[in-house]
Amino acid sequence: MAQGQAKKTKPPAVKLTQRKQTGNRVIKPKKVALQKQQRANKKHTSGLTAMTEKSLAGRAGHLELLRGGKKDRKEAAIAATAKQAKKG
Repeated sequence: MAQGQAKKTKPPAVKLTQRKQTGNRVIKPKKVALQKQQRANKKHTSGLTAMTEKSLAGRAGHLELLRGGKKDRKEAAIAATAKQAKKG
């Protein structure tokens, strides 16, 4: 008697072994003086972060994700020469 093909069972689904990692919790200050201090700190560090990112973008100009690199400078130079050609 002819038999049909053997039925293959599906492998069990992969279980997620690692839980989602959560970030650090920030406890906001309750005293007014500390709140003002934190606001000032946040305001000044944002400027530092922006300057750091801009300087990194200038060094790594070949990266297209960062702005303010070699690519932007070349485009600005081309635009400036085109503008001068129109005037002269």
